[in-house]
Amino acid sequence: MTPSARFRVSTTVLRRLALASIIANVAIVVTGGAVRLTASGLGCPTWPRCTDESYTTTQEMGVHGVIEFGNRLLTFAVGAIALAVVVAVLLHGARRRALLPLAVGVLFGIPAQAVVGGITVLTNLNPWVVGLHFLASMAVIAVAYALWRRVDEPDGPARPTVPAPLRALALVTTVVSTAVLVIGTWVTGSGPHAGDQGAARNGLDPESISQVHADSVFLLLGLSVALVFAFRAVGARRAERAAVVLVAVELGQGLIGFVQYFTHVPALLVGAHMLGSCLVLLATLGVQWSTRERHLPSLKGSKHAGRADSAASGPRRDREALVP
Repeated sequence: MTPSARFRVSTTVLRRLALASIIANVAIVVTGGAVRLTASGLGCPTWPRCTDESYTTTQEMGVHGVIEFGNRLLTFAVGAIALAVVVAVLLHGARRRALLPLAVGVLFGIPAQAVVGGITVLTNLNPWVVGLHFLASMAVIAVAYALWRRVDEPDGPARPTVPAPLRALALVTTVVSTAVLVIGTWVTGSGPHAGDQGAARNGLDPESISQVHADSVFLLLGLSVALVFAFRAVGARRAERAAVVLVAVELGQGLIGFVQYFTHVPALLVGAHMLGSCLVLLATLGVQWSTRERHLPSLKGSKHAGRADSAASGPRRDREALVP
């Protein structure tokens, strides 16, 4: 059963809502970092309540309570956008079956991420749990990105646009990019920004684990540069542009990382580095997405063939413009 024309949601509206979901989930990563960087991680000392008696902050808790409680409220705003995306998918004229699992995944991923955040509070900001909280947010962002890209794709099978060895190289790059994010949480857990003056650190030597992180970043950069030249060699222009964007984001993120290390990890640069981590993830996914495309099944001989060919070529042009 398809939605009536009166309540039908256009592809443009659905695309914009999906993009808003990505932006909102990136924003909550940045604001979550602000909570930790202002030592407000225990501004609300318990969860799901803010205090044992109240769900909201009290005047006695001061600015730290306001910051932590504000971040909790933002979760509801992000969830509301995710719910709007689910409704938009259900009311979309085409009723795309592939979109609904992704939209529901984002919607349920947000409260799951919030529960992990609650556990960080209940464990007094255990650095390993704090790192897991960040990675859970990255997972939600990845699903939100997949949804955004799939809005303009037909539901036909995915077909590669580059040779198999280059698809394998892109996959290795994605795995290394993920490893960089994971190791980055270890660096953060060993550093000075614990989120509260009494919070423990993970016990790793900051200098040693920072070197491991830097080495993994150099590996990622090398793989990304290799992708640029490899895609250029086979004439995969869309994939090449996505790889160039990835290299540019990595260079910017690397510059922030080195500056923050040699300036003793100032809070403002750490916040910028967290935003950069989200952008690296999105750019990496952009490369992965550029190695394949989808078309509607061929309907030659059918009176719908022209419409199918038009629908297949239209989303492809849209995807060209959507490379981050």
